[in-house]
Amino acid sequence: MNYKTPLGFRDILPQEARARELATRLVQDLFDSYGYDPIETPTLENQELMRAAGYRSSSPFKFFDAQGNLLIMRPDVTMQVARMCGSRLANSCEPLRFRYTQRIFRESDDVITSDPREMTQMGVECIGEDGIKADAEVISLFIQAMRVLGVRNFTLSVACVGVLNALLDYCDVPDSWKAALLEAFHASNFVELDRLCEEYAGRVEPVSAIQALARIRGGVEAIEQARELLKPYQIASADLDALEATISLLIEEGFEHYVRVDFSVMSSFDYYTGMVFEAYAPGVGSPLGSGGRYDHMLSVFGADRPAAGFAFFLEQAMYAAEQDKCTPEQDRPLRIAVPKGSLNPDSIEALAASGLDVSGLDNPGRLLVISNPGVEYVIVRPSDAPVFVALGAADCGICGKDSLLEAQSDCVELVDLGFGACRFIVAEPAKSAHVVDKLVEQRGFLRVATKYPHITQWFYDKCGVQVEIVQLHGNIELAPLTGLAERIVDITATGTTLKENNLVVVDEVLSSTARFIANPCAFRTKSAIRSLALKLKAHAQVTRYEPIAGASQPTFTQNANNSNKSSE
Repeated sequence: MNYKTPLGFRDILPQEARARELATRLVQDLFDSYGYDPIETPTLENQELMRAAGYRSSSPFKFFDAQGNLLIMRPDVTMQVARMCGSRLANSCEPLRFRYTQRIFRESDDVITSDPREMTQMGVECIGEDGIKADAEVISLFIQAMRVLGVRNFTLSVACVGVLNALLDYCDVPDSWKAALLEAFHASNFVELDRLCEEYAGRVEPVSAIQALARIRGGVEAIEQARELLKPYQIASADLDALEATISLLIEEGFEHYVRVDFSVMSSFDYYTGMVFEAYAPGVGSPLGSGGRYDHMLSVFGADRPAAGFAFFLEQAMYAAEQDKCTPEQDRPLRIAVPKGSLNPDSIEALAASGLDVSGLDNPGRLLVISNPGVEYVIVRPSDAPVFVALGAADCGICGKDSLLEAQSDCVELVDLGFGACRFIVAEPAKSAHVVDKLVEQRGFLRVATKYPHITQWFYDKCGVQVEIVQLHGNIELAPLTGLAERIVDITATGTTLKENNLVVVDEVLSSTARFIANPCAFRTKSAIRSLALKLKAHAQVTRYEPIAGASQPTFTQNANNSNKSSE
């Protein structure tokens, strides 16, 4: 008999349970001192609630009740609060302040995952109050909550969604382009953001301003940079004025050390209307928490009322507090995941050209970690680099776009390095098309062998073809030659191996080059990563690598689970 807990769930023993109980009490006492009343919401909700409110992130657990209604275990609390205010409290004229501590549940698309599927979400919702004082109160409460929990070293990245929305409204471009650009903002995919903006660069204003906006960060002076972007288009800067006033109030409270303006911060939710923020701590792989203003979300459930709030995971905050007790941030060198294999020589060359000490990297022997002044290299397989970076074991790294897409990890994609070019193709034995078509007609599906099941599934879903995927780890070309599969999806640079095994390319999937990636938290807390990205981009522009003939640009969007994000 299997007595293990289900994957993603765990028991909490007395010592940890007492620590969690104390932490919860301290935070709730803080919220209570500001007049926030406790609430509880049901564990199960109608799925339509989340869809109506604009919830986009993470897969929920789904159930059918006895009446045939599709229910989900709550993956977030904010939408439930909005539903409650729009129905049970619709006639309340007074401002409402709520606090909560609730378990939330998020399913993963992968059968094996390191992500927890049950977490304790804590947060507040301020309903019925608008303006900078309410915004400052919400942000201040978040900062104080982290400090109460013992988290001292963290950065709060603040922005406002109105600037990006105003620039997008000004652009005369297709809605599909705007949707793709917002997706790039949500994923912090600077490579895709630049590619999209270059489509209309010089032809449509203010596309270049959008590209620049994503890179504005700093103190209050960063708001003035954003104002300069808006001036040529005579776009009102009221949102920027409100953001500046809010930050001024936080500075008066003594929180200047924590707050940074960062216009690349965009939540994965559609409902934010004003200020937004995410908190990051060094050494923690995913954001501590997030929040913002969502003035129109309550109108989905009833009367329209202004609202703002935040949420964080208790487990994440307590882990960050423990990390604070470990190596001080100033003593942590920049840790870079460097790929083995064909990407290794060009990676070393690019890092050296950026001014880093790469001694020992070209001949590490059996060493897996190489420490040089100011930098630490972790030598990994290219396919493992996104995992090391996403989970915070490395601050940044280099890998192929193929590895990044297949891993579906939550990484910031910063630079297309240009080298390591290859293309994903579909291949089958020469002159076997009629045989393949006949088998598909008989069975109703196509059997495809690959090392890349996620990319393969995405491609055939896009094509509308049902497939049975056979995952292999080497000698993919053997599959159609032995009858294991009719086709393969693999990467190729020259096509020589395919020709030698009498295989022909029947479709193009996407192209791949090496990318410089970063952990979302490290990217926003370590200035050395942004500096390195600029140098690597300059090197890539000078070193013009030969593109692969016939290779198409990747259009596959990462589907990171992001279950560690508090998702206010």
